[in-house]
Amino acid sequence: MKVLRTPDSCFEGLPDFDYAPHYTTIHADDGTPLRIHHIDEGPADAEPILLMHGNPTWSYLYRHMIPGLLKTGRRVIALDLVGCGRSDKPAQKKDYTLARHCVWLTQWLLANDLKNITLFCQDWGGIIGLHLVAHHPERFDRIIAANTGLPIGKGANQFLRVWPAVMRYAPSFPWRLAFRKVLQRQLTVKEFAAFERAPFPARKYQAGIKKFPALLTVFPDHPEVEINRETWARLKSFDKPFLTLYGDRDPVSKGYEKIIQRYVPGAQGQAHKIIEGGGHFIQEDKAAELVAEITRFLAAKENKAGC
Repeated sequence: MKVLRTPDSCFEGLPDFDYAPHYTTIHADDGTPLRIHHIDEGPADAEPILLMHGNPTWSYLYRHMIPGLLKTGRRVIALDLVGCGRSDKPAQKKDYTLARHCVWLTQWLLANDLKNITLFCQDWGGIIGLHLVAHHPERFDRIIAANTGLPIGKGANQFLRVWPAVMRYAPSFPWRLAFRKVLQRQLTVKEFAAFERAPFPARKYQAGIKKFPALLTVFPDHPEVEINRETWARLKSFDKPFLTLYGDRDPVSKGYEKIIQRYVPGAQGQAHKIIEGGGHFIQEDKAAELVAEITRFLAAKENKAGC
């Protein structure tokens, strides 16, 4: 497997993102080493909040949430999926499968030996992150899902029907089209460049983000749909606190929060919220409100435990 690595110089001087990089090396199924990047802030011995992003973003998406989450006294970790951000990027689209993403992140989780995790996951961070939860529930204390889903071949909404078709033959990722459809907040020129140009200084680095849409298991004949079906089967017995925070302007996963609330035992009785003005990349649109809701969720769990 040929692997590309974005030069460190590409990430210099990004606005509001002065965090030291941390790396974990795992191995692909053919033995190829892959370096996965994460941010690691706060007390090393504190319970971690793990932030997982989706496509085509990276941990930069959490820059406005990290300071507020650090005020909770917890360790805050934001990783980059393989093919994104500062993580290594296998060079061919065929290198990326849902199964491999799940294995890669499982290796990362076990290598870092994280426990008592509060997971905040959005988009693909939810699909892959919930796989981690389902297979290693003992490592997670609570979950917050935002604008994500876990499709099991039961069809797709209009956005998820069109998006894979658009991306199937796209020579490069259509950044402005994608962000215009799912982002409510207007990015500055430098912020947009931090998403588009910093991780992907040339088209050759984009194989992973171009492949993600084809990995959506929205139709029953998808070759990897059983992975998500198994994850769902396990989540139906997950009884630890599970909160949903979805944006009312998200065209991608709208309505999926109701499925989680219905079928995941830990979601029963939680203070779920639909956040007004939140688009798909809700971390950009409503960072302060998300931090406030997460802080309340953490406090509610602690108060209950104290009683």
